[in-house]
Amino acid sequence: QARLEESGGGLVQPGGSLTLSCVVSETIFIDWSWAWYRQAPGKQRELVAAARNDGPPNYIDSVKGRFTISRDDAKSTVYLQMNNLKPEDTAVYYCNADTNFPHPWGQGTQVTVSS
Repeated sequence: QARLEESGGGLVQPGGSLTLSCVVSETIFIDWSWAWYRQAPGKQRELVAAARNDGPPNYIDSVKGRFTISRDDAKSTVYLQMNNLKPEDTAVYYCNADTNFPHPWGQGTQVTVSS
């Protein structure tokens, strides 16, 4: 089972930017497609973006053109560059494998978009 450690969240004004990082350990990083998920208060966790091993990244419609997922296999790290942030992006962000059987979830990183 992987160990996942997210960081990079914070408080940002609408229109601002943040870059999230997720360091993955205790698994073979390159064996997995990795994704970012988020969970807003009172809502279910949703997949936001996935960096697949076998194809281009994909995104939910609400973040297309604003978020970019990337991965550094040498560092076992997944990134999420978030631009033009909106209040509706406020959530706890998590990384995990893009799979129906995820690894144990990390603590996540809080992103708050507010003026």
